[in-house]
Amino acid sequence: MTISDTTATSTVRPWLDADLPVDERVQLLLDAMTIEEKAGLFFHTMIAIGDLEEPNPVFATPSAREFLETKRMTHFNLLGAAPTGREIAAWHNALQRLAASTRLGIPVTLSTDPRHSFSENPGASILAGPFSQWPETLGLAATRDEALVERFADIARQEYTAVGLRVALHPQVDLATEPRWARQTATFGEDAELSGRLGAAYIRGFQGASFGPGSVSTMTKHFPGGGPQKDGEDPHFPYGREQVYPGGEFELHLKPFEDALAAGTRQMMPYYGMPVGTEYEEVGFGFNKSVITGLLRERYGFDGVVCTDWGLISDSEIFGQPFPARAWGVEHLTPRERMKKVLDAGADQFGGEANPELLLELVADGEVTEARLDVSARRILREKFELGLFENPYVDEDAADDIVGRADFRAAGEDAQRASITVLSNDGALPFVRGRKLYVEGIDAEIAASFGEVVETPGEADLAIIRLHAPFEERETMFENFFHAGSLAFSEQVVAHVREVADAVPTVVDVLADRPPILTPIVEAAAAVTVNWGASGAALLDVLSGAFPAQGTLPFDLPRSMAAVEASRPDVPFDTADPLFRFGHGLSL
Repeated sequence: MTISDTTATSTVRPWLDADLPVDERVQLLLDAMTIEEKAGLFFHTMIAIGDLEEPNPVFATPSAREFLETKRMTHFNLLGAAPTGREIAAWHNALQRLAASTRLGIPVTLSTDPRHSFSENPGASILAGPFSQWPETLGLAATRDEALVERFADIARQEYTAVGLRVALHPQVDLATEPRWARQTATFGEDAELSGRLGAAYIRGFQGASFGPGSVSTMTKHFPGGGPQKDGEDPHFPYGREQVYPGGEFELHLKPFEDALAAGTRQMMPYYGMPVGTEYEEVGFGFNKSVITGLLRERYGFDGVVCTDWGLISDSEIFGQPFPARAWGVEHLTPRERMKKVLDAGADQFGGEANPELLLELVADGEVTEARLDVSARRILREKFELGLFENPYVDEDAADDIVGRADFRAAGEDAQRASITVLSNDGALPFVRGRKLYVEGIDAEIAASFGEVVETPGEADLAIIRLHAPFEERETMFENFFHAGSLAFSEQVVAHVREVADAVPTVVDVLADRPPILTPIVEAAAAVTVNWGASGAALLDVLSGAFPAQGTLPFDLPRSMAAVEASRPDVPFDTADPLFRFGHGLSL
């Protein structure tokens, strides 16, 4: 079923004629649009599955009907997991039917943050739920395997399109050059060449050999590189607003974006941070004309959609706490003035915003021309046409569950989990022989029982296996604590516990390394140390027992001490003195 089948013929809506060139179809639709309908295209906000007539369950935002009929919005970022693919597909189709009933029947474009791994952060990622489960992007980088990355992205593309998700708010090709930075788990690590090469493979997998109705459009982020954060703090928060380049490596951070552009990425997201001490204006990148127009549009010739990161214009409330707009460097401007500055900078969409009324005020007062609206509207509409949304915005609800989380997709994800696990040290404890007495922490006892006899105490065991999470500092609010920041050193209590167990029995320690932890005392105590970036207990035990070969390698250096981290330059890769383990390190078993 298509919009043309249900609401109009191409005679009434000539832009529905698929035989016409896309640019002509865009112009025909643009000519039919009111200012209000054009303004609605500029807003790309959050939505969650729920009753289309009720206020949205995300942050008490308006109902889907109000979004579409009153605000004329047609771009939404789907938050939250759903029990089944069919449930997402059915809700998506209902949303598209509502869109089809509006005056022009412009279909909705649904986007999503990554939703195939093990992390949950309402500002960055979503648990896999019914989708196949893979390691984080750092784990994909640990495999060094372009074909695997492209295969992952192709599988994710199939699962996304089965439920109506057509824009990936990823890949994230920032360089993880500041070891404390909270967002590096979704990057390809510290090396510019590897990040660019794997980022390009990721884009090819999502978009396909040619961009069209079967594609998912990639929104690469965070231009021009979000890694060099002062003290490693994240610019979601005021204390992390500054990006600094004491090593003069601004250009290096552009390298992965050049590879992404060469691979044909369709959209781009600037970061929140503001550059300090460079030739560029000291305002957040979403407001930064010297970066969006000067670098991205003019130097690189990019004519795709530029969507700001979420929440640059309006203050909000998250988990009951006030949350200021990330208007770094322009905090003194009103929301209306911020909006104008974003448009003047060259961006097309306001991520996380739902206030077309402000944009209409700017047009009515002559501060933004309709011609300026048309520049961005053309880019936005072109994407909808090329994705085939006007021909068929709907998905097959009956097929969704057959595709989402398909058995071979899950098996491929599990293999990738195993392939990403990286062995850092081993004094002969690995691989262990199945059937031994095992003491485990952080692994389900039923899973461990498939590999040996699970015992209650280290003293009873032949081998102990302890799973830890890389350290981070607790912050004041719930939302801040989704962004792991601060010291990378394990507490004295954790180190003492590992030593106590290791004194009783040979001990393997596995660490979820969403940031590069200081493992010096752990390596000294344990018989073997491994790191992972999202792997099930069964995947880990397969590697530790030798059932699957150990083949992961580090996507970043592991620093020896916090003193080395604090002395390093945030923009310079591999800059911590005398690292404990180097980029590319990984033992076989």
